[in-house]
Amino acid sequence: MTEVLRIEGVTKRFGALVASDDVSLDLRAGEIHALIGPNGAGKSTLIKQIAGELRPDSGVVRFLGQDVSRLDVAARARAGLGRSFQVSSVAADFSALQNVMLAVQGASGGVYRFFRPALKDAALREPAFALLARAGLAGRERVLASELSHGERRRLEIAMALALRPKAFLLDEPMAGMGTEGATQLTDLLDELRHEAPILLVEHDMDAVFRLADRITVLSYGRVLASGTVDEVRSNAEVRDAYLGEDA
Repeated sequence: MTEVLRIEGVTKRFGALVASDDVSLDLRAGEIHALIGPNGAGKSTLIKQIAGELRPDSGVVRFLGQDVSRLDVAARARAGLGRSFQVSSVAADFSALQNVMLAVQGASGGVYRFFRPALKDAALREPAFALLARAGLAGRERVLASELSHGERRRLEIAMALALRPKAFLLDEPMAGMGTEGATQLTDLLDELRHEAPILLVEHDMDAVFRLADRITVLSYGRVLASGTVDEVRSNAEVRDAYLGEDA
């Protein structure tokens, strides 16, 4: 299976706190690799280093075979790293369609134009409609982002990420704050998206993780505690004691 993303020996310190401690893992084409661990384990810090928001103190981030460790967020996004945030980052006062049109315009490499004339541009509008439908938001295009449900906003964020034609997704707790129905719908969407681009998934919803993940890496205090298939991780005594509990 083709390797899309690899991090090697990534370490990040904040004073005496070692948030990432010599972490290595990879992401392969067609898979979902889940990153789990208790609060404070260093999951979001690691995602930020992969995305380019933070620079590791040491270690290497490789994407599609290239060392991207010194590239910023925008450069990594242009290279194909699609990002969804722990807290939704959509423009609340814009409609779902307008949010995705902005993403399509940004992905084209052009300069953002005055937005009202841009709304009439079929080159932006038509792909935005298609992306919203892909994310399960057909019929919700004209609704303000602020009026969408939490689950709909997360799907909107994924539609915006899809505008960049990503080669891999970095998703940071996409199920956070969702009810059962919303989590199920998003789980179904992610299960489809893995075939378009592999997903490195940070998630606390273990039902979703166990359904989706091909592999799981468990972080604890910034270090890799275990890594393997779902069955291997679920049966690991250290993981059960540190995170999953005896009923896992």
